[in-house]
Amino acid sequence: MKRFIPYFFFLLFAIPGSVKAQFETYKDSVVQLYGVVMSADSLQGLPSVSIMVKGRNQGTLTNDQGVFSIVVLKGDQLEFTSVGYKPKLVTIPKNLDGNQQSMIQLMVQDTVYLAATIIKKYPTRQEFERDFANVKVPDDQQEIARQNLSEANRRALLSIYPSDGREATNYYFKQNQRKYYSAGQLPPQNIFNPLAWAEFIKAWKRGDFKNQ
Repeated sequence: MKRFIPYFFFLLFAIPGSVKAQFETYKDSVVQLYGVVMSADSLQGLPSVSIMVKGRNQGTLTNDQGVFSIVVLKGDQLEFTSVGYKPKLVTIPKNLDGNQQSMIQLMVQDTVYLAATIIKKYPTRQEFERDFANVKVPDDQQEIARQNLSEANRRALLSIYPSDGREATNYYFKQNQRKYYSAGQLPPQNIFNPLAWAEFIKAWKRGDFKNQ
């Protein structure tokens, strides 16, 4: 226990001194920055210029006369941005003397080229009705799907593509079902069946017998 007493007194006096030294170093690096932002061509104060400390969520705006005030650290980078002017990046010197600094920042106007605008005369009512009636509106996805699933397209595809294995198997099973249903007796006659006549009329209108 006696061996730790000297270390205890050493830490008791060393830690406050270290903390005080770090505080003095941090205090010396803080800078209160005052300044004014002006246009380079007219030397007029620019209002609402954004001044942000790069890398930190810290910033401010200039007032109506272009004046600003912000607390920064030595070595920080300030980014000046304003609509219609080129952005400017300024670095606070690390070897700056004192904790207060003033500056004047000039902003250069940024030239923006816009695309050409073609102005046409206002169409008459007759021209508008003519163009509106002749405009071709492209089909949407639902209309394209409806056309692809139409009966005419399906019949055309059936005449081109052969039946797959599943369709051939179902047709074979249906044939056997009809045969076994009337096995040992006369097959049923559908001449008086209204559903059969309805299917016959539909097939006749489609032209199924003509294709055969």
